[in-house]
Amino acid sequence: MKVRGSIFPCLTLSLITALALLTPAIASAQDETPKALPALLAGGFLMFALVISLAMYVYVALALSTIAQKTGTENGWLAWIPIANIILMLNIARKPVWWILLCLIPLVNIVIFIIVWMGIAEARNKPNWWGVLMIVPIVSIIVPGYLAWSD
Repeated sequence: MKVRGSIFPCLTLSLITALALLTPAIASAQDETPKALPALLAGGFLMFALVISLAMYVYVALALSTIAQKTGTENGWLAWIPIANIILMLNIARKPVWWILLCLIPLVNIVIFIIVWMGIAEARNKPNWWGVLMIVPIVSIIVPGYLAWSD
């Protein structure tokens, strides 16, 4: 798959960079444990956040490509490209492509993304209030998967 070729080198580079940044902290931890401990904890937290962020990105991209396939929208592979996935979402929701400019404006993008997710829910023959649920923090993790893999 072409997707593997683009994601895994980025992940590998991130892990190597994090390891290179943590190596001095680990080496100095043997000499002065109290001073190195905060840096080590911060590095561990950043690695944890990176892994969680990458997992969420893959999950949403996979859900969007599945939604595109089920709705018959062309170019479902755009779900894996960061800004292009907004274009795919607009195509699935049957909204004008120029709305991508509105998606880049702070605070306006919240309203636009709710409207777009409501359109995506309607395209999947689900009630449009599923788009409003994207505001709720924990539920917003479930909504793309529900819209993609439920029938």
